[in-house]
Amino acid sequence: MKTVIEPYRSRVIEPMRVTTRGERERFIREAGYNPFLLKAEQVLIDLVTDSGTSALSTRQWSAMHGSDESFTGSRSFYRFREAVQRLFGHAFVIPCHQGRAGEHLIARAVVRPGDVIFANTHFATTRENFEEAGADVRDLPIAEALDRTSPHTFKGNIDLERLEAGLAEAGSRARMVILTVTDNSRGGQPVSMANVRAAHDICGRHAVPLWLDAARFAENCYLVKLREEGYAERSPREIARELFRLTDGVFMSMKKDALGNTGGLITLEDEAWAEAIRVRLLSSEGIPTGGGLAGRDLEALAVALDEMLEEDYLSYRIYSTRRLGEQLQAAGVPVVTPFGAHAVYVDGRAFCPHLSNEQLPAWSLSVALYLHSGVRSWETGNVMQGREDATSGAWRWPDLDLLRLAIPRRVYSQSHLDYAGEAVIELFQQRESVRGLRFVYHPPALAQFVATFEPV
Repeated sequence: MKTVIEPYRSRVIEPMRVTTRGERERFIREAGYNPFLLKAEQVLIDLVTDSGTSALSTRQWSAMHGSDESFTGSRSFYRFREAVQRLFGHAFVIPCHQGRAGEHLIARAVVRPGDVIFANTHFATTRENFEEAGADVRDLPIAEALDRTSPHTFKGNIDLERLEAGLAEAGSRARMVILTVTDNSRGGQPVSMANVRAAHDICGRHAVPLWLDAARFAENCYLVKLREEGYAERSPREIARELFRLTDGVFMSMKKDALGNTGGLITLEDEAWAEAIRVRLLSSEGIPTGGGLAGRDLEALAVALDEMLEEDYLSYRIYSTRRLGEQLQAAGVPVVTPFGAHAVYVDGRAFCPHLSNEQLPAWSLSVALYLHSGVRSWETGNVMQGREDATSGAWRWPDLDLLRLAIPRRVYSQSHLDYAGEAVIELFQQRESVRGLRFVYHPPALAQFVATFEPV
């Protein structure tokens, strides 16, 4: 059969409201031209993020009804811990309420001023948490990651030569190396197992722990199966176990691949680090057997650690994302290729060549897309990553200024995504109409969540 179908069916529906152009103009103006500040009911199709937006399965709902909500030592925690250890294989399991909570715990517990932390690309919140702790945070993407049209199949890889040199230069200040899988900020690109293995060997020579930011590890593993020689006959679960054997620890949001509406995880081998993190957790997250989560959350996440690696599900998800990307590509829309799994990324600067960096092309495009169609998207570019130079006062812009169409898991049908694709294409055909924006309010950090703007 040529038609690829969703490997699930709907049993509960949620109505969607279609708004008018005039309504959307008022809504976005009241939100300070920040789509993140729109009310959910003002959005038709919400592609702002794949985080915490998954539809839960009947197995997850069933498990939640059998949860143990004891304040400490609940059965739900021990079931969760068993599921985590069965997959990740690390000795210590520390739940927390979401991914950035895990980053914060690590930053406050084991990172010290002057430490150097390397990554393929740190996500925005990871960078912010580690820099607040006084660390020198360095991204080491491969050259192909900076070229949106490069055919390299693993553009999430870390630059191994620069990693070796960086660790040698940092010496005892090198605290950890992080591989973000997949590399969300640079187009949702996967990391190859060969790259992980080589990074593991380099870290071993320098006695520096290798960690994963594993929010989308299941999708990364399935892309390894599809693209990397020697893995075609391996299951995603087998690939994941090999991946985790090469690492000293993992922090992750369980709101992405783990199909949770909330939740985070730290799992690691080092007992001293684990104890320091647990002590920190007590003052900010809750107790070690809860981490700020209810028993029902732990139950849903334990089930998801099986469901997230099902091949039928992963195959459909990657097909669906690629289909949207190919729809845009065929119409000439400048997109990042090869396509990843959780999102399609549009090059804001190439889409809006009439806008300068100061006029925030990808952000302006996200506003124009909402006005045109009611589709909410997000930017990972000039607003998220642009920084003011402390010495000169000039703005330093990132290599890529991208609009991200992130696809919630098990939520939207193919026709919903077709609609979103058609909206982007229609806007591309009248791209000169996209009006630039400038900052009205710019917070000192993580501007994308709360900044406000006005038309130029």
